[in-house]
Amino acid sequence: MAATPQDPAVAPRRKVSRHRGEGQWAVGHFTPLNGNEQFKKDDDGLNVRTRIETIYSKRGFDSIDPNDLRGRMRWWGLYTQRKPGIDGGKTAILEPEELDDKFFMLRVRIDGGRLTTEQLRVIGEISQEFARGTADLTDRQNVQYHWIRIEDVPEIWERLEAVGLSTTEACGDTPRVILGSPVAGIAEDEIIDGTPAVEEIQRRIIGNKDFSNLPRKFKSAISGSPLLDVAHEINDVAFVGVNHPEHGPGFDLWVGGGLSTNPKIGQRLGAWVPLDEVADVYEGVISIFRDYGYRRLRNRARLKFLVADWGVEKFRQVLEDEYLERKLVDGPAPDQPVARWRDHVGVHRQQDGRFYVGFAPRVGRIDGATLTKIAELAEAHGSGRVRTTVEQKMIVLDVEEGQVDSLVEGLEALDLTARPSTFRRGTMACTGIEYCKLAIVETKARGASLIDELERRIPEFDEPITININGCPNACARIQVADIGLKGQLVLNDAGEQVEGFQVHLGGALGLEAGFGRKVRGLKVTSDELPDYIERVLKRFQEEREDGERFAVWATRASEEALS
Repeated sequence: MAATPQDPAVAPRRKVSRHRGEGQWAVGHFTPLNGNEQFKKDDDGLNVRTRIETIYSKRGFDSIDPNDLRGRMRWWGLYTQRKPGIDGGKTAILEPEELDDKFFMLRVRIDGGRLTTEQLRVIGEISQEFARGTADLTDRQNVQYHWIRIEDVPEIWERLEAVGLSTTEACGDTPRVILGSPVAGIAEDEIIDGTPAVEEIQRRIIGNKDFSNLPRKFKSAISGSPLLDVAHEINDVAFVGVNHPEHGPGFDLWVGGGLSTNPKIGQRLGAWVPLDEVADVYEGVISIFRDYGYRRLRNRARLKFLVADWGVEKFRQVLEDEYLERKLVDGPAPDQPVARWRDHVGVHRQQDGRFYVGFAPRVGRIDGATLTKIAELAEAHGSGRVRTTVEQKMIVLDVEEGQVDSLVEGLEALDLTARPSTFRRGTMACTGIEYCKLAIVETKARGASLIDELERRIPEFDEPITININGCPNACARIQVADIGLKGQLVLNDAGEQVEGFQVHLGGALGLEAGFGRKVRGLKVTSDELPDYIERVLKRFQEEREDGERFAVWATRASEEALS
C-alpha cells in the first residue's frame, strides 16, 4: 500500500503543482487548507481521547478547545447535541456555539450489526445510567445515545470496551462503521459469509492513523446475502455477494455511492473479489480516497465526486496499478433480489435448523431499559446473539423452534412486533430537531404518529412501502431512495404562516433498479397535513396500479395530479 501522505516531502507521487487544484495529496496539492483540514493537520483526531480522559472530563464542558469540541471529538463518536428550544428557522442562522448544548450525542459503532446479549445489556445499562434512557437504533447498525456529559465519557468507554465495543471513529473524517448482513453466517440462502472480511478490516484499519485523516467520512458495506440487505448502492465502497462461474462465491466491488444534497448511486468496477482479498481491496480503495480525494471544498470531499470525475475504468486502473499492484478478476453483477422486503423482519429458518426472529421498533426509537429486556428475553429463549439492521430493526438469532412463539409474544409485550404493519415496517426517521444541530423539523415523534394514523386509516394496505423522514436536506434517513421520501423544511400553511413541513420525493428505490425519487414541482406538505397526503397518494396508487406494479414504478409514470 502507498505510504500515508502526512508529510509533503514524502507523499507526492507527481510533481507539485502551483495550482491549488482540488486539494489532492497525491498530486501535490497541500494548500490552501480549509478549517477542517487545518485542525486535522494540527493534530490527529484520534489523539483527542487523551485530552478527554485527562483534562475535559475533569474540568468540564467549558474547558474543551473549540477545535476538539466541533472537530476531533467526532473521531471518538461524540457530537454536541442541539440546545433545547431553538426552532428550525434558526438552524442556518445561529453560530455553532449558539446551537451547542453542553451535552453530547455518543455513537457506539456496531460493525456488521453484531452484538452478544452481554454487549446489548451493557449498552442498555449505560443508556439508563448516563443517557437519560436514550438509545436510538440508526440505519447504519449503530446505537446513538443523547444527554451524555463529558464527565462520564471515560467510564462509558471503559464499560463498552470491557465487552468488546467501541466508539472509535464512529464519526469524523474516518472509516465509519462497516455495514454487514445481520444474518451473515446463519441465513439459509446466503451466498457467502462476509464476517471474516469485516473482522480483518476492523483489525487493520479502525484506529490506524494511516487512515484517520480522510477528506471526509468513508462509508462501507459487506454482505453475501442475495437480499442485498446493506444498502450497498449508497456506500463509498461495497462488497456484494456473487457466484463467479469459474471461481465460485465472492464479492462484486462497488464504489462511489452516497446521498446528501448531491446523491449518486454507486458504480460497479466489474471486479470479482475473493473473501480473503476483501481487506486488501478495501485498503486500496480507502487509500485512493485518502490520497486522491478532494480536500479543498468540503462539499466535494466525498469519494463519489472522484469516481464521477475519473470514471470506473480509471478508478479500477489506479486501484490495480498503484495500490494492489496486480489485476483484479472480472466478475458478474449480483442477481436481482427475489424478496421485496430486505430487513429480515419475521421468523426465518437458519442454516442449522434453528430460527432467527426480526422485529420492528418504531422508527428506531428505543430506550435502554427495553434493550436490557431484549437481552434477557433472548437469553431466556436460548440465544446469546442479537443483530441490528440498516433499516433500524433488530434480530434475535439461534432460537429453537419450540421457543419461537414464546419469544414473539415476549417481544410483543415490549411493543416490538415481529409481525408489523407495512407502515411500521417501512417507516424510518433520522434524529431530527430534538437533538440534531442540522435539523429543521421534528422527525421521530412525527414518524411514530404517522404510523399510528396510517394503520388506523388504511389498515388493509399491505404492499411493501418505505416512508423515510429526514429533518434536513442531508439524507441521513435516505429520503432519495424511499418510495416516499420526506425532506424537512419550513413551509407556509394555508394561513400563510411558516410551519414545519416536508418536500416530497416519490418513487426512489434501492436494489438493482436503484434510483432517486421524483420531485413534483411545488409539492410541499406541512407536518400536520402529512397523514392526509400519504393516505391520498397510497389510495390513488391502489386505484391506478397495474397487476404486481410496485409503488416506485407507478410513481415514475403517474401524473402530477395523482401525486399531489
